[in-house]
Amino acid sequence: MSSQLAPGLLVAAPGMSCPFFNHTVILLVEHGEDGALGFVVNQPTEQPVTSLMEGLEIDDLADEIDGEVWVGGPVAPDTGWVLFDPTSGETDEVDALRIAPRVAVSASRIFLEQIAEGGGPERYAVLLGYAGWGPDQLDDELREGSWIPIDIDPKIIFDLPPEERWSAALATLGIDPARFGRLGVAEA
Repeated sequence: MSSQLAPGLLVAAPGMSCPFFNHTVILLVEHGEDGALGFVVNQPTEQPVTSLMEGLEIDDLADEIDGEVWVGGPVAPDTGWVLFDPTSGETDEVDALRIAPRVAVSASRIFLEQIAEGGGPERYAVLLGYAGWGPDQLDDELREGSWIPIDIDPKIIFDLPPEERWSAALATLGIDPARFGRLGVAEA
């Protein structure tokens, strides 16, 4: 059972005190009575996609593989997901969950192999781990003001550099993070 929040984006409030989630943007995929699941979309790693695929023993690597590896969240960091724009490239035969018209996610190894061979989407990132909340946990954090929900915007996810996504997401609501102090209180 999904809520009106999912699918959507969660933006860490300027006063977020959790070190891992400070200044994050999360693609919220599922939110219901059993909890919530999402992926951080603005924490790139230095790990190249080719290194990740070699670690998975995917041998048929194309000469050039563009794509990034992001930290998808603190839960199960040894799991991998592909976040991609299904309108960009070869994605018709992919077993994936379409979250929005230009946003989908897949956990298919066959899809990773297709990317390794030079096929697949043009716009994608491999996510390691996910963000998860137990029953009512996210609702409590929303009431506390830790998260600000906004609509999904593929431009924020795929077009902007990771370091600009948080402030751009806040700007969609007219929020300027520079006006907030360390505790999230507006400065004079």
